[in-house]
Amino acid sequence: MLASVVTAVTSGIEGTLVQVEVDVAPGLPVCRIVGLPDSALTEARERVRSALRNAGFSYPLARITVNLAPAERRKRGSAYDLAIAAGILAASGQVRIARPAALLGELSLGGRLLPVPGLLPLVATLVAAGYRRVVVPAEDAGTAAWVEGAEVLPAVDLAEAVGYLRPVRRAGAGRTASPGRTGPLEPPRLSPAPSGAEPGGPEPADLAEVAGQAAGRRALEIALAGGHHLLLTGSPGAGKTLLARTIPALLPPLTADEAREVALVRSAAGLPAAPNRAPFRAPHHTTSYAALIGGGPSLRPGLVSLAHAGVLFLDELAEFPRDVLDALRQPLEDGTVEVARAHGVTRFPARLQLVAAMNPCLCGWEGDPERPCRCPAGGPERYRRRVSGPLLDRIDLRVRLERVPADRVLVPRGAEASAPVAVRIARARAWARDRNGGLPNARAAGAGLIAEAADLAGWIAGRIEGSRQEPATSRGVVRLLRVARTIADLAGRERIGEAEVLEAIALRSDPFPGGTG
Repeated sequence: MLASVVTAVTSGIEGTLVQVEVDVAPGLPVCRIVGLPDSALTEARERVRSALRNAGFSYPLARITVNLAPAERRKRGSAYDLAIAAGILAASGQVRIARPAALLGELSLGGRLLPVPGLLPLVATLVAAGYRRVVVPAEDAGTAAWVEGAEVLPAVDLAEAVGYLRPVRRAGAGRTASPGRTGPLEPPRLSPAPSGAEPGGPEPADLAEVAGQAAGRRALEIALAGGHHLLLTGSPGAGKTLLARTIPALLPPLTADEAREVALVRSAAGLPAAPNRAPFRAPHHTTSYAALIGGGPSLRPGLVSLAHAGVLFLDELAEFPRDVLDALRQPLEDGTVEVARAHGVTRFPARLQLVAAMNPCLCGWEGDPERPCRCPAGGPERYRRRVSGPLLDRIDLRVRLERVPADRVLVPRGAEASAPVAVRIARARAWARDRNGGLPNARAAGAGLIAEAADLAGWIAGRIEGSRQEPATSRGVVRLLRVARTIADLAGRERIGEAEVLEAIALRSDPFPGGTG
């Protein structure tokens, strides 16, 4: 007897429907799984056999063939256990599937349903294909409910999962109700609380802890208000890293759409969902290309995707490998990253904000008023050339931080705390989204900004040519206007003026003492 149920397979966050076909035929008792299963999936036959028996069902003493179609697509993991078990029950006549539903879940030997890593992309694939009713492990139900349009049916064990498939037996006339629950699970509610720290990461610092650094604080506020990329330079101990550690407490809560996208990426990476929390990722400079961009056997998302809708902080920027830094060009420009391997290609969202910090030279003291640079002739220029010009051109704000005197560090001067700054950032972001169709100023259309600044076009061109920054590119001009638009939003002004343009030019100037070389 032949039976089939539906599940899915994913590569990254993109998925494909999988039809689990089960044939129970006379012959020697054996179970074979075909359709390119990996080791974990091949071992499903042992888990399913024990789970069926311990859940009160019979395991057929017959020849069982399980086919996972399409056969040419590699299948990985234990998420197929429940679908295989349901297929065996249907093919052996123990269960009649009257209410079709997609099935996802790993089975314990006792018949309990266990959580499945990367569940969200699987559920999203099924819902997009029209299979809205999805049976999932009860522990994964809250995660699965992030998928819009999904009717999530949580089950604790195999018996409860099978109950969702049986005919509805109404009370009365000698009939009893089926064991499965029938109502969909409500999506999780978003908390209005601020973002806070990344799970397992250090607690964010407060801006009140940052002594001095008025230029750095102002640049950071503008950067976060508009989603602009930021580079902080300066001697060791100037406060670059401390300033960056204040970012998680300054980021506004995610929108509902952003929260779903972030949860999808985290699930594909095997991480729990973090509702309403803007990501803040700070990898070490020894991070590999694959870890930053993504890849691996199952095409997992990298750190640029895990920072989607949030901030990627790269401390000691020039210490990162050159190929790793240059791989950031496409994500910074397009908001996506495409990972291609011999066995597949997938695209991950990577709409991130880059905040980077670096010393001006290898010894760190070039341009310092108190300590001389110890680098050989030409050393600072060679060090800075580790960061390519095209990558620097994509960074909107570049600020040099000077070391704060000891008396200012030891004697607090009433620096503004993070809370009021976070309110200003959230307000400016909300205005920008309303004006730009949901986009931050960093991704606003260039044509609209150029039209807004048309009256100042000649004046702006003269100021750019007269500044000491590198020759302006078309990308750089548009980015300059985007920064000016954010400065105007923070000031509550409806149009870009000369003051906003001048500040944007100053914030885009070369932050290195001797130039970039």
